[in-house]
Amino acid sequence: MNEEITTFRLRIKGEVQGVGYREWAIREASNRRLNGWVRNRGDGSVEMLISGPDAVVQDMLRATTQGPPAAQVTKIDIFREDELPEDGFKRQKTL
Repeated sequence: MNEEITTFRLRIKGEVQGVGYREWAIREASNRRLNGWVRNRGDGSVEMLISGPDAVVQDMLRATTQGPPAAQVTKIDIFREDELPEDGFKRQKTL
Protein backbone atom coordinates (compact mmCIF):
# COMPACT_ATOMS: atom_id res chain seq x y z
CA MET A 1 0.00 0.00 0.00
CA ASN A 2 1.53 3.31 -1.10
CA GLU A 3 0.29 6.27 0.91
CA GLU A 4 0.49 9.78 -0.43
CA ILE A 5 3.14 11.83 1.39
CA THR A 6 2.20 15.44 2.09
CA THR A 7 4.39 18.20 3.43
CA PHE A 8 3.31 21.49 4.99
CA ARG A 9 5.13 24.45 6.50
CA LEU A 10 3.25 26.17 9.33
CA ARG A 11 3.61 29.56 11.02
CA ILE A 12 1.90 29.25 14.38
CA LYS A 13 1.02 32.53 16.07
CA GLY A 14 -0.25 33.48 19.50
CA GLU A 15 1.18 32.63 22.93
CA VAL A 16 3.45 29.90 21.56
CA GLN A 17 6.96 30.73 22.81
CA GLY A 18 8.03 30.00 26.35
CA VAL A 19 5.18 27.51 26.85
CA GLY A 20 6.86 24.27 25.72
CA TYR A 21 5.40 24.36 22.21
CA ARG A 22 8.55 23.10 20.47
CA GLU A 23 9.05 20.22 22.91
CA TRP A 24 5.37 19.32 22.55
CA ALA A 25 5.65 19.43 18.73
CA ILE A 26 8.72 17.18 18.73
CA ARG A 27 6.97 14.64 20.96
CA GLU A 28 3.68 14.72 19.00
CA ALA A 29 5.35 14.52 15.57
CA SER A 30 7.74 11.77 16.69
CA ASN A 31 4.86 9.74 18.13
CA ARG A 32 3.17 10.00 14.73
CA ARG A 33 6.45 9.09 12.96
CA LEU A 34 6.40 12.32 10.97
CA ASN A 35 9.48 13.97 9.51
CA GLY A 36 10.34 17.64 9.75
CA TRP A 37 11.44 20.31 12.18
CA VAL A 38 10.27 23.06 14.51
CA ARG A 39 11.84 26.40 15.50
CA ASN A 40 11.05 29.70 17.16
CA ARG A 41 11.04 32.83 15.03
CA GLY A 42 12.16 36.28 16.10
CA ASP A 43 8.63 37.65 15.68
CA GLY A 44 7.27 35.43 18.47
CA SER A 45 5.79 32.75 16.21
CA VAL A 46 6.76 29.10 15.88
CA GLU A 47 7.57 27.66 12.45
CA MET A 48 7.15 23.97 11.71
CA LEU A 49 7.64 21.67 8.73
CA ILE A 50 5.72 18.39 8.87
CA SER A 51 5.83 15.60 6.33
CA GLY A 52 4.34 12.11 6.20
CA PRO A 53 1.27 10.12 5.15
CA ASP A 54 -1.56 12.55 4.43
CA ALA A 55 -3.98 11.24 7.09
CA VAL A 56 -1.29 11.44 9.79
CA VAL A 57 -0.24 14.94 8.71
CA GLN A 58 -3.88 16.07 8.84
CA ASP A 59 -4.14 14.70 12.39
CA MET A 60 -1.01 16.65 13.40
CA LEU A 61 -2.41 19.80 11.77
CA ARG A 62 -5.51 19.49 13.98
CA ALA A 63 -3.31 19.00 17.06
CA THR A 64 -1.25 22.14 16.32
CA THR A 65 -4.36 24.32 16.74
CA GLN A 66 -4.27 23.48 20.48
CA GLY A 67 -0.61 22.73 21.24
CA PRO A 68 0.52 22.16 24.83
CA PRO A 69 -1.74 23.23 27.73
CA ALA A 70 -0.09 26.65 28.30
CA ALA A 71 -0.20 27.66 24.61
CA GLN A 72 -2.84 29.93 23.11
CA VAL A 73 -2.81 29.56 19.33
CA THR A 74 -4.52 32.48 17.60
CA LYS A 75 -3.60 31.85 13.94
CA ILE A 76 -1.83 29.28 11.78
CA ASP A 77 -0.63 30.04 8.26
CA ILE A 78 -0.25 26.80 6.29
CA PHE A 79 1.78 26.44 3.10
CA ARG A 80 2.16 23.29 0.99
CA GLU A 81 5.80 22.36 0.39
CA ASP A 82 7.34 20.13 -2.28
CA GLU A 83 10.72 19.53 -0.69
CA LEU A 84 10.87 16.54 1.67
CA PRO A 85 12.71 16.97 4.99
CA GLU A 86 15.29 14.58 6.39
CA ASP A 87 14.06 11.58 8.37
CA GLY A 88 13.06 12.30 11.95
CA PHE A 89 11.67 15.39 13.64
CA LYS A 90 14.15 17.92 15.02
CA ARG A 91 14.47 21.31 16.65
CA GLN A 92 16.18 23.99 14.57
CA LYS A 93 17.82 27.23 15.66
CA THR A 94 15.66 30.32 16.04
CA LEU A 95 15.34 32.31 12.83
